[in-house]
Amino acid sequence: MKQGTTIITLDNGYHLWTNTQGEGDIHLLALHGGPGGNHEYWEDTAQQLKKQGLNVQVHMYDQLGSWYSDQPDYSDPKIAEKYLTYDYFLGEVEEVRQKLGLDHFYLIGQSWGGALVQMYAAKYGQHLKGAIISSMVDNIDEYVTHINQVREEALPADAVAYMKKQEAANNYDDPQYQKYVDVLNDGYVDRKKPAAISHLIPTMSRPVYGAFQGDNEFVITGKLKEWQFEPHLKEIKVPTLLTFGEHETMPLTTAKRMATEIPHARLVTTPKGGHHHMIDNAPVYYDHLATFIRDVESDHFND
Repeated sequence: MKQGTTIITLDNGYHLWTNTQGEGDIHLLALHGGPGGNHEYWEDTAQQLKKQGLNVQVHMYDQLGSWYSDQPDYSDPKIAEKYLTYDYFLGEVEEVRQKLGLDHFYLIGQSWGGALVQMYAAKYGQHLKGAIISSMVDNIDEYVTHINQVREEALPADAVAYMKKQEAANNYDDPQYQKYVDVLNDGYVDRKKPAAISHLIPTMSRPVYGAFQGDNEFVITGKLKEWQFEPHLKEIKVPTLLTFGEHETMPLTTAKRMATEIPHARLVTTPKGGHHHMIDNAPVYYDHLATFIRDVESDHFND
């Protein structure tokens, strides 16, 4: 399979940026979070797995609306209604799989990408060897409860009250509010900030992020308020790895419950890891991932 960058044309006429790294007969398709983020924290995944003694072809792409791919005019209500939906992004994963020629592969997704993994594994599991849900819950209410606890523990009471006041007024542009968001991001989301993926301007697609999440990771005002996938966990039949940071925005209590409800699941955690624990503590994160893939490949996952 061609290494490096390939631009694929979707059936809807839009173009997606894709990139393949690594060699071998094992294929891993990586989904980024946000929604509206990009692929960049997956760029060294093939190298990291090779350090673990595992040769894997890693395929990554920027979802529609994200930095390197086409960005529709979401200010057009008809375009927003058509493309800013769960169904669109789930279908996009399947179309990318087809256009990259993948089958019997592993699917990994971080955060929002982890929601897509859950939906894809339940609907299209026949194409998968295994699913990896990285830092994503099945129940948004449990997430909201947890992030409220997180900021109450991380910030003084007056700061939390200030944030709630600005949120009630829909005043997310307030400079002091954003300073508090930065403190929370530094502690629980981007604990380690490698220079290699820093940018001179923000790369998040605000129209996509805002439609699903809201202003930041610590409020949910978009469509993710509706996210409730727990009734469908039993439909995920493939071997599944749940991987969470030990110091992040997603509740480990939910991860533990998910590990009991998905028929063939394993939960691992990354010490000193925040929401992006593949960066915060790469050796542990990729040891867990390599071990999972080896166990599935050798048919020892359930031993």
